[in-house]
Amino acid sequence: MQQQLTPAGQNLVDDLSRRYGVSRDAVTTMLVAVNNGGGSMAQFWCGELGGGGQWMRGGMTMVGDMFNSGLRNTVDNLCNELSNALATMQLFPIAPAGSRNSRQWWPGDLGSPFSSGGQNNIRYAVFPNRLAVELNGQVTVYDTLNHSIGGVSQQQGNDSSLTFSSQFGTLSVAGLPIISGPGLPLPPQTNFAAPPAYDAPPVWQPDTAPMPATSSSEDVFALIEKLSRLHGVGALTDAEFNAKKSELLSRI
Repeated sequence: MQQQLTPAGQNLVDDLSRRYGVSRDAVTTMLVAVNNGGGSMAQFWCGELGGGGQWMRGGMTMVGDMFNSGLRNTVDNLCNELSNALATMQLFPIAPAGSRNSRQWWPGDLGSPFSSGGQNNIRYAVFPNRLAVELNGQVTVYDTLNHSIGGVSQQQGNDSSLTFSSQFGTLSVAGLPIISGPGLPLPPQTNFAAPPAYDAPPVWQPDTAPMPATSSSEDVFALIEKLSRLHGVGALTDAEFNAKKSELLSRI
């Protein structure tokens, strides 16, 4: 389906297509990618521009033809012009807040996010005690419990799995309790001899089995995450949570 643009957006695409010597479709593809990245980054696939690539304003530019410096400069200059235009012009028709095409696609009662971004077909926004994620037009809101989220990223090679970093390490978004929405698919289980790293939210049970003398960092952080959920819902006191967390960390 053809991307809807305002008259200003159509004029911009025509102008950039002429100046950069690429098709209108290629410019529109890059415009959508930069817009999905909040105007400061883009992940894209465009055959005319070397296939798959990434761009970050003031940072790196990567193209499929990695040794083609001319193509890399073209992509960087084009994305910078699109970023500047998005900041100063209305290039897309105004969509109602909360709709898929709106830049404010999350529920309005969440307010303004600390940070937001998007990769491929996923967008995310971080709020106080909440994380909103949009996948294929469906928005899920998660309870972040007592995590202080420092970043969200898409798992390599997976179109629908997100991880987040917090004071407890790097964890799966699918392990957070769902406030509303359908949720994201759980991370694929690749080691079928071992139990899944995460139970389906929001039901969590304490691990009563004794731990071995030594544990991997991944196992310890998974257990700490479970404890933090119990602490967040009041099942553990601050003292109990901190004591158990210290015990687990000492096993690394």
